[in-house]
Amino acid sequence: MFSDRTRFDLRPNRLAKRLADRRAAGAPVIDLTLTNPTRAGLPEARELLAPLCAERARGYDPAPLGLEEARAAVARDFAGRGFALDPDRIVLHASTSEAYGFLFKLLCDPGDEVLVPRPGYPLFDFLAGLESVRVRSYALSHDGEWHLDDAAIEAALTPSTRAIVAVSPGNPTGAYLKHDELERLESLCAERGIALVADEVFADFPLREDARRAVSVARDSQALAFALGGLSKSCGLPQLKLAWTAVVGPEALRRQALSRLELVADSYLPVSTPVQVAAPALLARKRELQAPIRARVAGNLDALRQALAAGGPATLLEPEGGWSAVLRVPATCSEEERVLRLLDQRGVLVHPGYFFDFPGEAYLVLSLLPPPLEFREGIARVLDDVVL
Repeated sequence: MFSDRTRFDLRPNRLAKRLADRRAAGAPVIDLTLTNPTRAGLPEARELLAPLCAERARGYDPAPLGLEEARAAVARDFAGRGFALDPDRIVLHASTSEAYGFLFKLLCDPGDEVLVPRPGYPLFDFLAGLESVRVRSYALSHDGEWHLDDAAIEAALTPSTRAIVAVSPGNPTGAYLKHDELERLESLCAERGIALVADEVFADFPLREDARRAVSVARDSQALAFALGGLSKSCGLPQLKLAWTAVVGPEALRRQALSRLELVADSYLPVSTPVQVAAPALLARKRELQAPIRARVAGNLDALRQALAAGGPATLLEPEGGWSAVLRVPATCSEEERVLRLLDQRGVLVHPGYFFDFPGEAYLVLSLLPPPLEFREGIARVLDDVVL
């Protein structure tokens, strides 16, 4: 009766089941996986939701690509980062997940393939599967920092490949694309006639200066490319569902892509009017809204470094940006055993590396967003466990 594309394994994994049992019993949990800024105890901006109540938000004027004033606000945001884009190159969505769905519809027929980075966020398998698209991964290399591995990408390409997905900075690796890596990707995509899809949702959160960093792919090169972002991360507002895709590349391909995306978007009309009307005011306050997140992430990262400096077998894979940190720990037990023990015996929730398809063991993935006191206590418990 049901489609193969929804034939997912719906059984909870052992960690999810153990967490549900613990919470049902009322046992406390220090959640070091928390990435929801609305639940992280951050200072609230004043009158944040007032633009949603503007008189213009009461009406309904469907625009497939999004309201002009909202797209112009996104274009101004790109301009503020050094990328001059016409608002007509911007497509609005309710989320970046939806943006992926639109792009997979645009680029792929059922059975076609997209390449995604490994390690990486596990949502790609679901998003592609729901479009009847197959995922193939390409391994990132690590030599003290993460790099694109040209040989790994070449090996992953097949005649069915329609797009390469790059995440900059990576989630959870925190690695940005570098200028030379972007140039190689653009050249490869142009040569093979495939698209580059760049997830840039964490791009506004660098953790150190680096002149090599490619701020965005939103430039006209020889390859058709798409730059994805949204209010969820850039303004810390996941409750206001607004994301975007910037379309760049050769004019002929760009125009055809936009025409087809407009038809896809017109079939759904997913974005609410109030958030589009509010977008210019919200994006104008982006730096203000980012400030408490930047301070929280930087403070927790410093606390983590200080805790690790005391000595011990755990090491930090230094992030370049984003909201996550990755610890390499001794493989004296499996990642699953370790995270279950941390939850059961220490009351701390962390993610195992295999959730993100890390190569081998053993890795722990932590969010840098939890409240500082909880974060420091949680880290102390994690490091106490690691020495066992």
